[in-house]
Amino acid sequence: MNFEMEYRRLGKSGLKVSVFSFGSWVTFSNQLNEKAATELMEYAYDNGINFFDNAEIYANGNSEIIMGKILKKTGWSRDTYILSSKVFWGGEKPTQIGLSRKHITDGCHAALKRLQVEYIDLFFCHRPDPETPIEETVRAMDVLIQQGKVLYWGTSEWEAEQITEAYEIAEKFNLTPPTMEQPEYNLFNRGKIEKDYLPLYKKYGLGTTIWSPLASGLLTGKYNHGIPSNSRAYVKGYEWLKEQFESEETIQKIGKVKELQPIAERLEISLTQLALGYCLKNPNVSTIILGASKKEQLKENLGTLSIMDKITDSTIKDINKVLDK
Repeated sequence: MNFEMEYRRLGKSGLKVSVFSFGSWVTFSNQLNEKAATELMEYAYDNGINFFDNAEIYANGNSEIIMGKILKKTGWSRDTYILSSKVFWGGEKPTQIGLSRKHITDGCHAALKRLQVEYIDLFFCHRPDPETPIEETVRAMDVLIQQGKVLYWGTSEWEAEQITEAYEIAEKFNLTPPTMEQPEYNLFNRGKIEKDYLPLYKKYGLGTTIWSPLASGLLTGKYNHGIPSNSRAYVKGYEWLKEQFESEETIQKIGKVKELQPIAERLEISLTQLALGYCLKNPNVSTIILGASKKEQLKENLGTLSIMDKITDSTIKDINKVLDK
């Protein structure tokens, strides 16, 4: 394939992360068995991807178990890749949910065991927890970092005000501040990355590991004529996705996807590459998490790197004209 992987700093940290990373949400255990997941991870790694994203909730822990087995089997040196986990939903008991010091500690230990590693590079608070003081969460993360079990901690889908509070608490008590946020970012969901977090990039050097860059496949164009039977909308436990795709709001989005098609055709690239290229063009995006379930998809996704010269400021304006109608 004719491209060279690009690496960006994760926010103001010194950690270099590949601009495309590989995530296991929905796919591992649900759509991919260990053999298929191994093939995709090896292909990603061989093509320069160095960050693999996971969470305790993904397939109720099975996703991390599969990834841990693959990492053991490949024998990749631990200093060549970045691994993440997220903590919030660890079970049904009161002590297994949220961002209390107990659950953060238990969640970290459980993830280390499932992933079969000695430390987690990036540990995310998977959602804000209104029932736990942010100070408690910051202190719990700081302890794990001091113990060497976590290298960097961050948030996912937190509001700008909550992230700011975490930074202020860390500064006040000389604790480790968050390094990164993992928000949804795609052509249909741009508010947090492009507006809300702007002061955070400037003041704190916040890094971002964005998810759903293709809006659960909507921006590939494959849903333009109905829901394919082999899509993730038919995966058990993801019925909500099917309902979402059949909503009036999604039908309107599909209309916009059809309007974006001529822009991609004019540039002689795929809709997928147009959508990914838009996200990659944003300098505040540290890495884009890909959730491919087939090697061909991953190959096309990574091919975006070879067409970035086509995503000009003029292209961005054309895209915005369609989206802002």
